[in-house]
Amino acid sequence: MKLGNLEIGGKVILAPMAGVTDFAFRTVCSAHGADVTVTEMVSAKALTYGDKKSLSLLRRTEQGICAAQIFGSEPEIMAQGAKLAAEHSGCDFLDINMGCPVPKIAGNGEGSALMRDIPLAKEIVSAVKAAVSIPVTVKCRSGWDKGSINAPEFAKAMEEAGADGIAVHGRTKTMQYSGIADWDVIHAVKQAVSIPVAANGDVFNPEAAVRCMARTGADAVMIGRAIFGDPFLPERIACALDSKEIPPIPPLCVRVDTAVEQFELAREDKGEHIACLEARKHFAWYLRGVSHSNYYKEQISKIQTMADIYAIAKGIKRDLQ
Repeated sequence: MKLGNLEIGGKVILAPMAGVTDFAFRTVCSAHGADVTVTEMVSAKALTYGDKKSLSLLRRTEQGICAAQIFGSEPEIMAQGAKLAAEHSGCDFLDINMGCPVPKIAGNGEGSALMRDIPLAKEIVSAVKAAVSIPVTVKCRSGWDKGSINAPEFAKAMEEAGADGIAVHGRTKTMQYSGIADWDVIHAVKQAVSIPVAANGDVFNPEAAVRCMARTGADAVMIGRAIFGDPFLPERIACALDSKEIPPIPPLCVRVDTAVEQFELAREDKGEHIACLEARKHFAWYLRGVSHSNYYKEQISKIQTMADIYAIAKGIKRDLQ
């Protein structure tokens, strides 16, 4: 896959997800097969104001290809934010969020709301392209609702505006994350454009990734919620896409050690207090499907310090292995 002059060797992309794809989680996913990682979405307007929290979200993954994702609805501000994001992060390419369905984003004319205003979306892409020297991509949905599915038309317009690639989540804005992703819409997008297309939605396991690629003809798959607590999923998907033997999910002790590694990275990045509060949800995700883990999930919900994390990890490996 080639975005502008950027060569990407693999086909597995970690989707940008607010509150999930921070530096620590992106790092462990990259170490286990994610060919491309993308930061959490960052407000272009906040970047122009010099907001420290927004800037902190832009720390790039140190290995593999890493993109920074920004959102907004004003072309000039988006151009300024794009330049700041590229300079601060040193990212390999820049992604524009035109798919977020959250009411406070879409209701403000940003995210997926831009799919209802193609001329404005084109202005934004053109402005961002003029502001940065790296490739620019767009992430969108299939449309606003079932009565206005316009991803193929929208993708073509983004290509005309200069976008180097597009990722399509096969759900409408009104579907949020419910229902079944429409891979046929992604196939229609692939037929409509000549730039690379990444397919997003319902890629829950390696077998689904293979089906998705075959159904859509996409150049890559983008993994979302299925990766919660399972940073090993990209490696399994990559093997499936290459028709190689799919490795088993690592034993619990390895998964727990990886979780601890993630939280140590988060501590280094954000400080112990924030890292431990955020570890509560991530650590619980690592225990999804683990029998008799309710006691430890309760302990996880009370994590305050790294010492708590180490004690819980030790207990899990002793009692649940």
